[in-house]
Amino acid sequence: MLELKISNNYAFFPGNKALHNRPWQKYYDHATPVSIRYPHFPVQNFLYIAASQSPTKVATDFFGSEMTFSQIRIQVLCLADALLQIGVKKGDRIGLALPNCPQYIISYYAILAAGAIVVNLDPYYTHNELKFMLENTNTRLLVTFDAAMQTMRPLGKELGLTLIVTRVTDYAAGMGVSSRKDLELEEGWHHFSELIESCSQTRIPRVEVTSSDVALIQFTGGTTGLPKGALLTHGNIVAATLQALNWGKGISIYTPHAKRNVLSIIPYFHIYGNVSAMNLAICSAITQILIPRFEVDEVLGTIKRMEQVFYFPAVPTMIKALVNHPKISQTDLFQRIRLLNSGAAPMPAELSRKVQDLGTLYFEGWGMSETSSLGISNPLLSSRTGSIGVPLMDNDVRLVDLEEGVHDVPPGEPGEILIKGPTVMQGYWENPEESRLQLVDGWLHTGDIAQTDENGYFYIVDRKKDMIIADGFNIYPREVDEVLYQHPKVSEAVTIGVPDEYSGETVKSFIVAKQGESPTAREITDFCLTRLAAYKVPKLIEFRESMPKSVVGKILRKILQEEEKSKYKNKITG
Repeated sequence: MLELKISNNYAFFPGNKALHNRPWQKYYDHATPVSIRYPHFPVQNFLYIAASQSPTKVATDFFGSEMTFSQIRIQVLCLADALLQIGVKKGDRIGLALPNCPQYIISYYAILAAGAIVVNLDPYYTHNELKFMLENTNTRLLVTFDAAMQTMRPLGKELGLTLIVTRVTDYAAGMGVSSRKDLELEEGWHHFSELIESCSQTRIPRVEVTSSDVALIQFTGGTTGLPKGALLTHGNIVAATLQALNWGKGISIYTPHAKRNVLSIIPYFHIYGNVSAMNLAICSAITQILIPRFEVDEVLGTIKRMEQVFYFPAVPTMIKALVNHPKISQTDLFQRIRLLNSGAAPMPAELSRKVQDLGTLYFEGWGMSETSSLGISNPLLSSRTGSIGVPLMDNDVRLVDLEEGVHDVPPGEPGEILIKGPTVMQGYWENPEESRLQLVDGWLHTGDIAQTDENGYFYIVDRKKDMIIADGFNIYPREVDEVLYQHPKVSEAVTIGVPDEYSGETVKSFIVAKQGESPTAREITDFCLTRLAAYKVPKLIEFRESMPKSVVGKILRKILQEEEKSKYKNKITG
């Protein structure tokens, strides 16, 4: 997390000057500024600056194969030129469906350098999910890889897409490079490495890209309805990256630059990984240790071979898998991790305490696609268990009443999070109605419910859409989940509201037991009755072997809700 040395030739625009009373600022770490100045340039300039200042510094470590910042820059410019040669124009949408690998980084910055817009796609989505996103954005060019071709090949033919295909191991030492024949490419499709090699032009493309241009369409993983593509400008991404960079100063100043690295397992096609891992690493010229997919033994092995992991952004599921690993007590794993961050989903308080007991510096934050990753975070040196922290510099945050969404609520009372600042999206792609609903006078209505303490620290209560209303009582599923996680036999838990003909809704909890344990429903109920009001206690309990999860490890509450709605519908119609 190196401070940028930016030429005076660059124009700047100021941070938020409407600095009203923000009580949380007094809890910022000693090196954290309350406001920063944001350079008025596109995202790819981060790479150009890093390659200029640290050309021989290792930018990526991919299964032992290293690339320097200079090498990344050359390949980015070659690919950008190749994209222009095959007809890419400013504003074109280009799908990027890759796991964490050097090809993702090269493609991302090349697309932006060519003036096009990255459409981030989860390569593990189904045919129909991907089809909707590609059609919705009118994407005609897609960068993907061999393992996803079972889905991408028929999609490409059906939608008339031009595919650029790589094999992930093409950039891994000793694995060789694939060919068009190996990948069985259709006529008119391109081999990633061959496309780069076809171009020797390494100058910056003469395409005007400004901070107000859209850089990224990031589809939300919303709980209901069709996905929405959040429009994030170059200015949004630059601001989010610099906020994250400056937020870490309180720790980074104590660690030599040569020893800073990022363990990058969080997918780059997710906004959290995209900004808080990839762009942050490029911006600060530190090494990314790339791991395409989370496998607990592989992650353990990677950490063990390293002297130190400076920064590890993760999600609760990853952290839980590491904490509960049978060999964790025999290793100094968490002592090797300098800074552990949890995001993307709420961290159970019990798990937070376990992590802190293991010796690493841990902090939790909150953000969403619409806020370009982080919006609120614990100060690194003043983290509070159970809290998501305080707003980052230049962000304004309010909690408003749940009925009208207008009136501010006092500390201790739940309200919807509204946020305004330089990282907030410009709206949703071709969805003006949703844009008007979510963005009101510059305030983003997040749908997340939180409360504050007297110091201005925020605590997530639940999602507004997930709130259960049973017999007139408001019940927040996360409150129930927190209690369930305290049970010694519970490994995972999630609570939802299910239709009930008498109460409107009733409380149902899904539970995965710890290995070797067999709790009963009565055990769980009795445990909850000592810790929750009777109306909050789960009336229905279902034990499962596993939970449905996203690729980042987030429990997909939506799938469980849909299953229960389907059961209820069949019951009343059958």
